[in-house]
Parts: sequence; structure tokens; C-alpha cells
Amino acid sequence: MKVVVIGGTGLIGSKLVAKLKEHGHEAVPAAPNTGVNTLTGEGLAEVLDGASVVVDVSNSPSFEDEAVMEFFRTSTTNVLKAEANAGVAHHVALSVVGTERLQESGYFRAKQAQEELIRSSGIPFSIVHATQFFEFMKGIAEAATDGDTVRLAPVQIRPVFSDDVAAAVGRTAVGTPVNGVVEVAGPDTFQLDELIRKGLAAKNDPRQVVTDVHAPYFGAELREDTLLPGADAHIAETRFTDWLAQQQ
Repeated sequence: MKVVVIGGTGLIGSKLVAKLKEHGHEAVPAAPNTGVNTLTGEGLAEVLDGASVVVDVSNSPSFEDEAVMEFFRTSTTNVLKAEANAGVAHHVALSVVGTERLQESGYFRAKQAQEELIRSSGIPFSIVHATQFFEFMKGIAEAATDGDTVRLAPVQIRPVFSDDVAAAVGRTAVGTPVNGVVEVAGPDTFQLDELIRKGLAAKNDPRQVVTDVHAPYFGAELREDTLLPGADAHIAETRFTDWLAQQQ
């Protein structure tokens, strides 16, 4: 089948395109550098011609509250409209475990708005909620840094390898629409502050991680279970310690 991957040249998108092609599908990356701009609609009609499935793994270039909301609302609206015109049978979107519990954050409010647009579109859909990628631990540390101090809450997290996320999204894309959410998480549970402390130490990063129960996570205060998936989540195989060892 023809699968168009919005954001198909990014971290997850490029891996997803490769995995779909390995399984014999026609996987087409759609991004500004391939001539497709979801904010303006440029190239959408052409790339969706003959597509059975559209997978949206795109992300906003800015995490600023207004900019990220504008990105997800405009991009998702344009993509869904083009899909309806093209007769696409399945819309798949990648989102984040805990999105609905993180509404103090402008970024997660925008992701929630994206999900609501998808649910109300009338197009059969599947939303994949992933826990944070191993590769994003650096971004979490950066967002929580003030000077030489990294303030993080002692809450639980089950990070996941981006390869395993791409595989889960690919399985979902070629399957039957669930018209709901499927979750994917890593095999091990960590305490967020300890996880980042280990990651920084492995990189000989001199920043000090300070445990703070009120430390905001991209603008939202966390409860113990905010970042954890539900009992029915697909549990990926790759362990953080194995991945980290390969980064040395």
C-alpha cells in the first residue's frame, strides 16, 4: 500500500519510511525538503494521490505556546482536509503518553488539540502514544537547566528507543484503524531525576541534577504516574542501559 509519512525525513519519520519499504510498502516521505508544506498546503494534494494511509510524525519547530498551537492546528487541519479529498482510509498520528494529563503545558495543549481534530475528522484513525524517546533525554535536561543546575521531579518514566517507536507506528499504519489510542513504552521504569543524572554522568556533563517535587516538565507539574503508560501498553525490547552503552 502507499503510505505517506508527514515529517518523513525526521528522527522517527526516516526510520518509519525505511521499515515500511523493507516490508514492501510504498512509503513516501512528506516534508518541506521534499516539496510538501503542511502549513501552507503546498504539495499535499499531489503527494496524497493514491495513498491508503497517512502517518503524521511531524513536530513543531518551536515549543513556544502560541507557535506550537498554531503549528499543530494549521498543519493537522490541512492534512485532514487533503486526506478527505484524496479518499485516504486511515490517519495515524504519533503523540505522547500522558498528553491529556499535561495540559498545564502549552506544548501538550497543542498535542491535545491535534488529537481532537483527528477524532472529529470522520476519517478512520489510530493515535500512537509513546513515552519519551531515549534520544530526548538530552532535551529534557536542557529544558530543566538553570545555570549549572538541572531541576527534575522524582517521578516515574519508561523511556523508549526511537527504533521501537517507529516499528510500533509502522505496525499500526498497516493494521486496521483502532479509532482510539495505542501506547508504546520502554521495558524499564526509572525515576526521572535519576535517569537524567545517569545520562549526564555518562557524558561527563558537569551539571548537577537537583530533585524537586515541584520542578515543571515543559511547563507542567508532574504527579508520580503522569508519564507512565496504561496496563495495555506495548512494551518494547530495547533497554536504556544497552542503548546508552552504545553511545559511548
